[in-house]
Amino acid sequence: MTNKKRVLVTGAAGQIGGIIRDRLGYRYELTGLDVVHHDYPTSHVADLSDLNAIAPAFEGQDVVVHLGADPSPSASWDSILQNNIIGTRNVYEAARLAGVKRAILASTNHVVGYYPMKQDPYKAIYDGRLSEVRRPFRMLDHTDIRPDSYYGVSKAFGESLGSYFHDAYDLSVICIRIGWVMTPDDPTFHPSALSLWLSHRDAAKVIQRSIEAPESVGYAIVHGMSKNALRIWDIESSKDIIGFDPDDAAGEDWTPQEDRGGVTP
Repeated sequence: MTNKKRVLVTGAAGQIGGIIRDRLGYRYELTGLDVVHHDYPTSHVADLSDLNAIAPAFEGQDVVVHLGADPSPSASWDSILQNNIIGTRNVYEAARLAGVKRAILASTNHVVGYYPMKQDPYKAIYDGRLSEVRRPFRMLDHTDIRPDSYYGVSKAFGESLGSYFHDAYDLSVICIRIGWVMTPDDPTFHPSALSLWLSHRDAAKVIQRSIEAPESVGYAIVHGMSKNALRIWDIESSKDIIGFDPDDAAGEDWTPQEDRGGVTP
């Protein structure tokens, strides 16, 4: 017998899916779900847009960590509709039907992406014009929404749909607005990366804290970024709600690298 929580991870073949497997596999009984084959100990291969196909993976699970999506800000509407909108609805519905207690949505900084793309001081930080930034300034929080793409819109939809599933069906939903999880795990190539960085260690930690958050956390939007000097996000509320206190922190020094680029994820 095991007392480990049973955790289903959608998008198991992706980067964060690998981080969960490698860093949290000892703590939970993990099951993976993806549209491609992957190396979780227990795995399912199915398309999230097909509710009947994914439903068996949810049976007996305590928590689902929903990472599966088309992650590209330049993705087409058709892809976003099938993978991110219909797919997310199906994940919540499959969780509800199977009696899963909590769903954790991998949301994104792109939900508010037009703030740093359009408006100072956030844009000045992303551009590296730090001498023009008057501090302190208002951190972006869970009430802000300004999507920069269909991808950002789809994650805002996922947050809103999670609120509905909590109120209508009592499914606990925690939405993590993830910054930038990168490989190599080094953000020192651009100021936007320094602002957005979520280290591999902190990525595992924010997901662990979400899985283990008290039952009283019925619905919440939290931020998943490391404790970066150039952050523009309210991470203090993440500590208050789920106990996420990042271990890592990026500074303010960067060296441009041609092979890494400067475009935010």
